[in-house]
Amino acid sequence: MLTSLTLQNFALINHHELSFYDGFNVITGETGAGKSLLLDALSLCIGGRADTSMVRHGKDNADIYAQFEFSVNNYSAGDAAKEQTDNTAAAVSQWFADHEREFEGDVLIRRQLSSNGRSKAWLNGVPVSLTELKELGAMLVNIHSQHAQQALLKPAFVVEWLDSIAGLQSLANDTEQAYKAYQKLKRQAAEIAAKEAHRNDRIELLNSQLADISPLLAVDYEQIEAEHDELSNLEALMLEASHAVQLLDNDSDDPDAMDLLGKAIRLCENQSEVSPTFSQASESLYLAQQHVSEASALLADYAEQQLPDPERLEELNALISLGHRLSRKHGLPAINLVEEAQVWQEELDNLVNQPTSEVLEAQIQSAWEAFTALAIELGEARQQVAPSISEKLVVQLQPLALPNARCEFVFTERAEDNYNAQGQHDIELMFSANVGMPMQPLYKIASGGELSRMALVMQVLLATHSGHNNGTTGNSPADASEPMLVFDEVDVGISGGTAQVVGELLRQLGTHRQLLAITHQAQVAAQAHQHILVQKHHDNDEGQTSSEIDIIEGDAQVNELARMSGGVNITDITREHARSLLADVSK
Repeated sequence: MLTSLTLQNFALINHHELSFYDGFNVITGETGAGKSLLLDALSLCIGGRADTSMVRHGKDNADIYAQFEFSVNNYSAGDAAKEQTDNTAAAVSQWFADHEREFEGDVLIRRQLSSNGRSKAWLNGVPVSLTELKELGAMLVNIHSQHAQQALLKPAFVVEWLDSIAGLQSLANDTEQAYKAYQKLKRQAAEIAAKEAHRNDRIELLNSQLADISPLLAVDYEQIEAEHDELSNLEALMLEASHAVQLLDNDSDDPDAMDLLGKAIRLCENQSEVSPTFSQASESLYLAQQHVSEASALLADYAEQQLPDPERLEELNALISLGHRLSRKHGLPAINLVEEAQVWQEELDNLVNQPTSEVLEAQIQSAWEAFTALAIELGEARQQVAPSISEKLVVQLQPLALPNARCEFVFTERAEDNYNAQGQHDIELMFSANVGMPMQPLYKIASGGELSRMALVMQVLLATHSGHNNGTTGNSPADASEPMLVFDEVDVGISGGTAQVVGELLRQLGTHRQLLAITHQAQVAAQAHQHILVQKHHDNDEGQTSSEIDIIEGDAQVNELARMSGGVNITDITREHARSLLADVSK
């Protein structure tokens, strides 16, 4: 449960630490006093979106601390409030374990906002991401908006609410995912079919290009070019080799390299005993003579070889000509065409291996059958629980100045090819508030006050019955957790005796769950276990407006209830009325 909320430099609040009761906590105050600031702060602590306007004017940072305490004990059977605490503690403990964090029963969340737009968060003194904070926050606090009644105007809300209260979320989610998988395959098949002609043309083109270039792929084109250049000039090269042999070693009277090296060797050998330099030079000359001899023999063999085979030269000419033609055709050097051919082959393999629309038809049919099976199962489960849930709605609505209220869920089966992510049925919540009037869709006939009461009842039922009516929900700790409930002016449009009943309803709910609500109704506020008053004051010294928060009881509570009942002028009559409201609670 939430034990305290500490605010520092947060909007209109300079500094305040507020303690909370484990039952029904109510927040009251004049419009604009800053009541919603408490909910904004709590929302930030469970991962809500930050805004620089939340930092008090003139301050660099705003800090919010939310303290939650849990204890896991063996309570007596039937102690619903303690069982709720145990369930939430178990879920939170499991979350800490899953995220490799230590949990000893306390949860301290700190959220810091800076005036430059930055936001930080800590969990038990250790930094935590907003994603993690949202996951944990969903187990700790459930905030219901003051505009919740507007959701009743959306058909999808009724279906989602029915699934939630009946414990069918898991089955509904599986159905939705199966529908999305089916639709994805259909889109994929349609895209493939639309591209089929282009795909076939591309495959044909790639096959043609690869067949065209295949002779170059079977050889090393660089070597082919080198061999062609040599054979084309072989006669001239043979003459050059013969001339080089004459210079190195010949039988004529002309001096050659071998003769000159022989003379140098003999000169060095004659002087080798005088100086070691000549000895070293002699060894080097012997090596040079050996290399010249090897080069001369190599060139002689080259000069005396046969002329090139005309057929081989013709084959090389054909490959070179093909390379030049393909180079002009594709705008790439012939040597680079080999690399480009690898890209063509990879693209061709991908296109060939890509499933066709015909191949996907079997997968589509299988996906459709899986989806329809889930949709039918979900539809049957909804129809089975709907009557009992509509009865619960009526029971809760009748005391709220709707004694003749009737409710019914109407299921209209869609054509099979019109099934959607929510299943096989269109589901409407039918409503009638008056005797003799036929039931019609709620959003068509309900007044604002009726919508407000319906929204409140639906939220109360959801809070008290979700996940416990049907065995189809998951078994994770998160499914078993029962977070603190926060109602933001859900009693708007309700007054008089009806407000009294709403207050009693919320007080009863507070015996099972920790509850925090903002209200403008004295009849509702009087039913709270703890009354929190928010007032706005102007500080002349600082020149700033501040919101002050107090836990009130006794005369202070009487005065606030009197203000809520009678307006600005508080009289003995309004005070007496306030005391009577409190007296009714104590009976």
